Amino acid sequence: MEIKILGTGCPKCNKLSKLVEEIVQENDLAATVSKVTGLKEIAQAGVMLTPGLMIDNDVKFCGKVPSKSELARIITSNMSN
Repeated sequence: MEIKILGTGCPKCNKLSKLVEEIVQENDLAATVSKVTGLKEIAQAGVMLTPGLMIDNDVKFCGKVPSKSELARIITSNMSN
């Protein structure tokens, strides 16, 4: 699974990145986590509000930081896809 955090490095983007890393580690998930900080790349993904989360090239949400439990549900529900 490929997880991308889309954002320019604002506090919300950093919080989302930290939560994603924690969830991947705590659940021992086979996932590659990367950050996309270029505005052109973020816009090409269709994200106009940051932070955004993309899993396997599919945008799951943007413009918010969900709770850790909601984020874990989003990430783990994509494990079988």
